[in-house]
Amino acid sequence: MERFEVLGVPFSLQLWDTAGQERFKCIASTYYRGAQAIMVVFDLSSVNSLAHARQWLEDAMKENDPSSVLLFLVGTKKDLSSLDQLAETEQEAIRLSEEIKAEYWAVSSKSGDGVRDLFLRVASLTFEANVLAELERSGSRHFKDIIRITDSSEIHQKPNKKANCC
Repeated sequence: MERFEVLGVPFSLQLWDTAGQERFKCIASTYYRGAQAIMVVFDLSSVNSLAHARQWLEDAMKENDPSSVLLFLVGTKKDLSSLDQLAETEQEAIRLSEEIKAEYWAVSSKSGDGVRDLFLRVASLTFEANVLAELERSGSRHFKDIIRITDSSEIHQKPNKKANCC
């Protein structure tokens, strides 16, 4: 469980790591079902790892509606790749991310490069999706339904008193 603050509102993400191991593949689908965001992580220093990432993404999407889940393809170990190898693997990763409509991120867990920004992005987009879904559920499709704009002079006025009559 990771806690964030988005626009001053506390927000938590529940994260599941299936470790990408074949022995967990049969139970991984239970974690994917109903997910709001899916991050598939691969090793940038291994082109073979990217091929496995494609399969994990395909499996995850069997359990989810592609239009309602946020996808992230994350290359890690950015610091371990040679520049030539990194460029080649990233080119393939970008191609895959465009094909599956996922955001592509390259990070280094060792140095921390990009990790915080990635999680803030996931939290922000998930928060936004939750707010929009709640507005849709409540039927508030227009700003006027959820935000009342008040003239600043109204804020400082005293309530009208009834005139004494007769």
